[in-house]
Amino acid sequence: MDHQAKGTRKGRAAVKTDEAKVDLIAVVVAVSESEPCLLTIGNADTLPSGPYALEHRSLQSGLRGWVEQQTGHPLGYIEQLYTFADRDRIGAERQERAISISYLALTRKEQATGSANCGWRSWYEYFPWEDHRSGTPVVLDFLRPRLIEWAEGASDAATRRERRQRAAIAFGFDDRNWNEELTLQRYELLYESALIEEAGGGRHVAPAAVSGKAMIADHRRILATGIARLRSKIKYRPVVFELMRPSFTLLQLQRTVEALAGRLINKPNFRRLVEQQELVEETGETCLETGGRPAKLYRFRHAVLDDRAVAGTKLPLARA
Repeated sequence: MDHQAKGTRKGRAAVKTDEAKVDLIAVVVAVSESEPCLLTIGNADTLPSGPYALEHRSLQSGLRGWVEQQTGHPLGYIEQLYTFADRDRIGAERQERAISISYLALTRKEQATGSANCGWRSWYEYFPWEDHRSGTPVVLDFLRPRLIEWAEGASDAATRRERRQRAAIAFGFDDRNWNEELTLQRYELLYESALIEEAGGGRHVAPAAVSGKAMIADHRRILATGIARLRSKIKYRPVVFELMRPSFTLLQLQRTVEALAGRLINKPNFRRLVEQQELVEETGETCLETGGRPAKLYRFRHAVLDDRAVAGTKLPLARA
């Protein structure tokens, strides 16, 4: 919901309530060459963000303003993610509580005007264990024994069982199925077990190639929340088309969904679902994707947005 700011004040004073400052943070996602990309600023460890000021007309207008100012990138589709307000989320040395209202934004990479202060990075640089398109990532072979060691290090049997079960469910251990939607749970387990840099685990932290690129404060946790939301949402709403060019092939559409899910999709099932739900229509044109037979070009059929019963692009995931 786009809440309106009430009252006016000169200057760019940030809104504070009981010494809590309110920030707006954007998880801006695009897919380029079958790779899910994240828009970052600075040294690629910060999400676009800024304080919500009383002069902003609404939360969304404030967010759009900060993102465009910092990256030169106007936002299209956005939705609110979550409000982060943990007392220790920024650092124990801070005396005031920082409240961050996060948003997920979907766009196309070519729409960016460019800025020396920003860039696009694959989100798998931050979460290398999340990409299963080529099979189980080798980094899980490193993480599994360390998570088991952490679980066994609990002081009582009940906690040891609870930790082992959480790790098995989140990471697909013990012959359990991998659930691509548990991105946030996996990140929080690695944080709790001090295997990632943000947790301050010192010698327990896994190498960067395994634990992923760190981000400032809790921005990686916010990113994990955005990935989980998007992976869930593409299964029941046609939001994936916000990431597509005006015309595309069915293979390009499939590769985009696979990039987001980090999983392969059964090609015949995927095409059958897209056609049955009447999500796309032919443009009458073709293109050469890989030098083979010309492929038909399609466009999103916007009329489906008027149908309340639209199921979205479900993911018939390929199983080993």
